[in-house]
Formats: sequence, C-alpha cells, structure tokens
Amino acid sequence: MSRKASPDAGAGKGALVGVTMPGNSSERWIHDGENVKSSLEKLGYKVDLQYSENDNATQIENQITKGAKLLIVTAIDGAALTTQLQRAADKHIPVIAYDRLIHKSPNVDYYATFDNYKVGVMQATSLLVGLGLKKEDGSDGTAKGPFSIEIFAGSPDDDNATVFYNGAMDTLKPYLTKGTLVVKSGQTDFMTAAIRRWDPATAQNRMEDLITQNYTRGPKVQGVLSPYDGLSIGILSALKSAGYGTAGRPYPVVTGQDAEVASVKSIIKGEQFATIHKDTRRLAAVTVRMADTLLKGGKPEVNNTTDYNNGVKVVPAHLLNPVVIYKNNYQKDLIDTGFYTAAELQ
Repeated sequence: MSRKASPDAGAGKGALVGVTMPGNSSERWIHDGENVKSSLEKLGYKVDLQYSENDNATQIENQITKGAKLLIVTAIDGAALTTQLQRAADKHIPVIAYDRLIHKSPNVDYYATFDNYKVGVMQATSLLVGLGLKKEDGSDGTAKGPFSIEIFAGSPDDDNATVFYNGAMDTLKPYLTKGTLVVKSGQTDFMTAAIRRWDPATAQNRMEDLITQNYTRGPKVQGVLSPYDGLSIGILSALKSAGYGTAGRPYPVVTGQDAEVASVKSIIKGEQFATIHKDTRRLAAVTVRMADTLLKGGKPEVNNTTDYNNGVKVVPAHLLNPVVIYKNNYQKDLIDTGFYTAAELQ
C-alpha cells in the first residue's frame, strides 16, 4: 500500500472529501454522486462533488488545491490521472477508485465496485435466456438455434468495458464455437465492437450499419449483446427504424446494464429484454465506509486482494454482486426495494 493511505492528522470529522464522477448526462452517475455526497455529509464531512464529460483531471487538481483530505474518483480515462494522483500522494491524500479501476499509478489505495466480470457473464446469460438456450435457473433451454446475434462493447478507455466484454465472451464462446450463435457481421473483437465514451448515438449508427450490411436479406438479427442501457436504447431505435418491433418482425433479445428508467420501461413494454442492476446505494455505502475508516486512521474492509492489478500494483477491492432484471422480477428487485417508485416506471 502506498505511504499516503493514512491521511494527515486532523482529517477526521469535518474534513473535505473530493468526489469526481463522469458527466451528469448519465442517470447512473447522477445517482452515484448524490448517494456518495449525502452519505458523507450525514457523517459530518464536507463534500466537493464534480462531474466532467471529458476528463476529470482538472476537477481533481482543484479538489487537492481546496484542501481535500481524501479523493473518491470515477475515472473517465482510467490511465490519464497519474500526475494528479502523484500530487495527492505527495500530500498524503488517500484515493478510492469508485466503480472504475484507475490504471498505471501506485497511488490508488482502494477500489469499490461490483463484480464486473460477473456483470458480463450475466449479460451474456440473459441473452441466452432470451433466445431460449438457457433458463433463468441456469439449466439448459430447449432452443437449438442457430441464432444470428451482434455484439457491442463499451468504451475502450474504461477498464470496466473490457471486463464486461471478457465475462460475456467467455460465456458465449462455446455457443459461437458450435455455431449455435452466429455473428453475421463477423465483428466480435473488442475494439471493433467498442463504443467510445458509451455514446448512444454512436451505438445507434453502428446498429444501423450492421443491419444495412448484413440483414437486408435472409435471417434477421435475433439477439444483441449490449453492455449498457444507454447503448441499448440507441440499438433499439435503429432496430425500430429497420422495421423491428412489429408482429412479423419482433425485436431481437437486447441486453443492458444499470437499470436506467428508460430501459426498465422498455423491458416492461417488451422491447429491451433484460438489464443488469447495480444498486448504487450499496456501492455508495461501501465507499463511504471505506472513506470514513481511512479518515479516522483505520484500515477499510475488503474482500478481494488478488484480482485488480492496475499495471503497477494490485489494488485491494470490495466487490458487490449485481442482479439481472427481467420483466418478471423488476417489481421485486427495483420497486419493492425502494430503488424506484412505481410512478417512476409508469
């Protein structure tokens, strides 16, 4: 662990905590930022919460200058903060990476996240469930295939995107090898499937191109592996424009992640098939406990000390488990838990 993991004296109650999140155009990050901020404030800390669409280096620099005693960072570019984190280390400011691992720096003390490999496995499994190749209980389904699918991946500058992709592709590989699943475009490698900065419009354009180039004749696309709800909505828009979503041409099985309102409504309507729910309240709670422990001179609880190597060090992590949301369980897992109200999903 780097020498700065214990903050300077006087960093307890009332200390300033810098929190930086990706842009506030995403429903997900707004919720995360608000949850972390309110939880820290309830413990008596001051919070500087910042969002950025492009990079958060400037925000981190400013928080250090303002006298932050601890930084919670969701990196936009996971390998672009080396200078800022060294400055934090020089001032004995601990750093917690929030949901995205920060790379190429020894000055990352802890990592709080969900089991993102499992997220990818769940996304791929929900695709298999939708196609009838698997049942929700994990047993084999009765469908035989072959099924035509296409694959999307997240932003190449986000470490999680590769982890999601690896989990999904490891799950789909046996079906691709047997020919039960066929990617008609041939575009299965990460960089070809990746959507920079998770941009929905880029995903919509790529789906439109895939349909035009591969599905104007013969079999229709029957499944789309999408790693994020924002991309899923763009993908569904492209499919709708191509005539999908009608009685004679139903929507393919489309996956997702983050249980955003628009996608949950889409699932309820029978459009998007599934999403992966990561309860940001739980992630905020774990992160705030880490921060509070560090600011009081303690050692935070972790449950993984082997798997998250950022290229310089293995970062101790606390992992949470995600949940698959289908039409048949959104009430139990989203409304009954208080994550959403019924009115929000109408």
